Amino acid sequence: MSKTYDVVIIGGGPGGYVAALQASRLGKKTALVEADFLGGTCLNRGCIPSKTLLKHAEVIESIEQAKEWGIETGEVSFSLEKMMKRKNDVISRLRNGIAFLMKQGKIDVLEGLGSLVTPNQVKIVNSNREEIVQANSIIIATGSTPLVPPIPGLDTVSYHTSDTIFDIKEIPESITIVGGGVIGVEFATIFSSLNTKVTMVEMADRLVPSEDPDASKLLEKLLKKKGVKILTSTKVERFEKSAMKNLVHCTDQNNKPVTIESDELLISIGRKPNLSALGNVELKMNGRFIEVNDRLETSVKNIYAIGDVIGGYQLAHVASAEGIVAANNIAGEVDKIDYKVVPRCIYTLPEIASVGLTEKEAKEKGYQVKTEKFDHVGSGKALALGETSGFSKIVYDAEYGEILGVTMVGPHVTEMISEGSAFIFLEGTIEEMAKMIHPHPTVSETLYEAAHNAFMKGKK
Repeated sequence: MSKTYDVVIIGGGPGGYVAALQASRLGKKTALVEADFLGGTCLNRGCIPSKTLLKHAEVIESIEQAKEWGIETGEVSFSLEKMMKRKNDVISRLRNGIAFLMKQGKIDVLEGLGSLVTPNQVKIVNSNREEIVQANSIIIATGSTPLVPPIPGLDTVSYHTSDTIFDIKEIPESITIVGGGVIGVEFATIFSSLNTKVTMVEMADRLVPSEDPDASKLLEKLLKKKGVKILTSTKVERFEKSAMKNLVHCTDQNNKPVTIESDELLISIGRKPNLSALGNVELKMNGRFIEVNDRLETSVKNIYAIGDVIGGYQLAHVASAEGIVAANNIAGEVDKIDYKVVPRCIYTLPEIASVGLTEKEAKEKGYQVKTEKFDHVGSGKALALGETSGFSKIVYDAEYGEILGVTMVGPHVTEMISEGSAFIFLEGTIEEMAKMIHPHPTVSETLYEAAHNAFMKGKK
């Protein structure tokens, strides 16, 4: 006889395991189905390994910068093997932590590939066996996989995606990164710190085109300073293998041919939803994603979907928030997802963090928009850190002074953006931020400086 659960969650990533914990806390008998490792892409092949390597990049850059401050260390050497070992150690500790939480919450972890047989049955297949479990409610949290474009010649060259780049065995002399989004710029930062010759190709007219143009412009400038070659408004036409090199044939913004030669190739143009869990059940789709309502329920009653499979913000913390909302609704606590305040973080050096609306988005929504920007060259803490290239920018409504969006570029700003999130969530104003005492000297007080300047202009 098959097991019966109140909730079965397919996918053990940051959406799935958080949903499982919440359902368990609310008294639901819960099972979590995972085909690979607990933690999903974020922990095993995404957020955590990339941020671990980015910390290595930060240390390398700090050592180089320290020479200007009179701190000499001698020649710096790298051991990719030791770097990867530390990365794997971090992943292992976090995996064990999630496994402990599952055990503590009395959540059954079912290893295998899960798929829907009926709206109340999930089939789990692994190398040893196949079983079917019964579920009153189901949450699909199977995430996404790297998008590989159908560009001629790609099958003739050796390439990496964000899923496989962490398996690289030696530091390459050169790498071409196709895609100038978040994943692309983070890996450009990592490899440039390892003295790899990096070339980036982006079809849009700027890097990270979804973010504030000022942030994109500054990031591009600083990456170029690190030796990264950046080709924007450039389209990849085909790939070719030549001897031991990979060739990328492109067309630039003037419609002129450009060929890039490199040892390694990274394709990072985005991700596509993993719909392997749908099985025999037909759900209404929203383009290539599963359609859900604001309660995160699909077109089939008692089947919910969260995370990358529903599109929108493809971010780990959003998937976790969605997991909690779905679990609450299953438990009878009516809850709705609110995407008004979603922080977005890019872990380059310097970091980029933003929340709320960009200036362009605010204008499109009909706000009477004003902005105030404070450059970090005026910050005592940024000067002491030797990191003065960044800025803090506030987008606000001219009529009431309500803060609509915040963008920060600088050291550790991903740790500071939650202040902007809190003000937007609580509908705070420029005046309120200007009157809030900030610690000195800190980089976070640049938000106060921007708010104070905006408030004083409004009084004139």
